[in-house]
Amino acid sequence: MKVALVHDWLTAMRGGEKCLEIFCRLFPDADLFTLFHSPGRVSPLIENRRIHTSFLQSVPFIEKRYRYFLPLMPRAIETFCFEGYDLILSSSHCVAKGVRRPAGSIHICYCHTPMRYLWDQYDLYFSAERSGWLTRAVMKRLAPRLRRWDVESSRGVDYFIANSENVKRRIRRHYGREAEVIPPPVDVEFFTPEKGEVGPYFLVVSALVPNKRIELAVEACHELGYPLIVVGDGPMAGVLKRQATPSIRFTGWLSSEDIRSLYARCRAFLFTGEDDFGITPLEAQAMGRPVIALARGGALETVVPDRESWKSETGIPARQTDRPTGVFFHEPTVEALMSALRHFETIEHRFDSRSIRSHALPFAAGVFLDRIRRFIEDHAHRC
Repeated sequence: MKVALVHDWLTAMRGGEKCLEIFCRLFPDADLFTLFHSPGRVSPLIENRRIHTSFLQSVPFIEKRYRYFLPLMPRAIETFCFEGYDLILSSSHCVAKGVRRPAGSIHICYCHTPMRYLWDQYDLYFSAERSGWLTRAVMKRLAPRLRRWDVESSRGVDYFIANSENVKRRIRRHYGREAEVIPPPVDVEFFTPEKGEVGPYFLVVSALVPNKRIELAVEACHELGYPLIVVGDGPMAGVLKRQATPSIRFTGWLSSEDIRSLYARCRAFLFTGEDDFGITPLEAQAMGRPVIALARGGALETVVPDRESWKSETGIPARQTDRPTGVFFHEPTVEALMSALRHFETIEHRFDSRSIRSHALPFAAGVFLDRIRRFIEDHAHRC
């Protein structure tokens, strides 16, 4: 088969790009299409593709300004021509699934989420606290049109794969389509426990964007006087740094080796947003470290809470809490997170690093690759 890979944009190595790496391994000769690409920002496995970009690539400093160009992205993704390709495999959290599929080809979309800033988290991204009045006014006019395009373009996908049960439900709700769930890959060979003393700090590894709710971690650790290390960057960085105290350190993005070292010695990993799935909590668990997470979204599929922080409405069987991998808090507030941190202190000694790591092993990259390969073999028979 002649294969085309499609990804929204290439500006950093985050969860979506780790999935894309597996697609590149699966199809080493495939061409790669993306709206724009910042050379050197992703892994060599991706950089060595034949990368085709859209007209947005010519916009100066596009990697920092791309959020302002959301209204142009549907048009940009539709300009790519896929004549002659047998299989289109898109990795989509924004518009990648909206490519125009030529007759005779198959389009399989690995969906990280329907556009969260148009659907479930519109009010969070475009609240008065996080965007100016002009942005809010423009989006109020454009959002209905963009939502229509999002739904209509979903009809050009032959088969959806969702990264979680959480996203599967969103695909059904917004697109009226069914999807098979294949959780994204975790490099459990790279993220393995290291010898050494656990440090005094809590850890966040995240893009600094509104839906991650990193301000909860910053404010809670400030109030309690706990050391916190925040790895990552993004549009919320300036606001968050102004809230920080000397016990809270922002590092920007670090190398994988440095992040692994921080995972290994953190008291616990903090996961404060309602995420689609969340690879970083599983990386921390692969290192044998517990997770303190908001009991919403993907965390319900990746973290097993202790009995005291478990609630029946999470859908997690009570029996699983005998081998917990973390602690839940149930409201996205500073007070709820502070309570969870205090609770964690009282049970910290109960967590077993080997048990926590074993929970992450079924999410290994090899498992992801095999399941994606089988899905394509089963569904791309028309090619």
